Amino acid sequence: MAIDTRQENLRLSWEKGDDLVLSLDPLQGHWTEEQYLLLSDQTNHLLEYTDGYIEVLPMPTDNHQALLEWLFLALKSFIEQIGGKVRFAPLRVLVREGKYREPDILLVRDARDPRRQNRFWLGADLVVEVVSEDDPERDTKVKRADYASAGIPEYWIVNPLDNTITVLVLEGETYREHGLFHRGDQAVSKLLEGFVVSVDEVLDAE
Repeated sequence: MAIDTRQENLRLSWEKGDDLVLSLDPLQGHWTEEQYLLLSDQTNHLLEYTDGYIEVLPMPTDNHQALLEWLFLALKSFIEQIGGKVRFAPLRVLVREGKYREPDILLVRDARDPRRQNRFWLGADLVVEVVSEDDPERDTKVKRADYASAGIPEYWIVNPLDNTITVLVLEGETYREHGLFHRGDQAVSKLLEGFVVSVDEVLDAE
């Protein structure tokens, strides 16, 4: 099946004022990486890509964004002191050929890291996901495997559904649990020596 990558063939239409209606189904399984990149460049929808398929992620809630903001600011304050850089979604990361994810937070310990590209990153040293109610296994299982295969050394899963923060560290090709932190605990990074946050403060962010 020949796929035209021109913008006008991406099946975007406008309906009911400013609401963007996006039809992905006709090309599912056939979307090219360039089409995905072009499409996600032009919409505020969170889109991820795997081998020709595009997934539309749910719009973040206020609570999701509060947790994300708190942890991002804590990481920003820490990482910039050691010359690193941290970003928040939406920003794409290439986890392997044919697969892009949009972590809630991603960082590199060296701001000059060549993986830090303008359009999308080619990897990261640490990523964070705040678990969404619509599909918790996407963050706890699917993306765990994705980020491990990408060789990302540390993965934080902030889960407001069970009030935990899980810190995973890469050993070989898989993650092991560095810590499962509950309310009353301090979540600790292995990669970023000295980075510690209160689980309560993260989960109670407003």
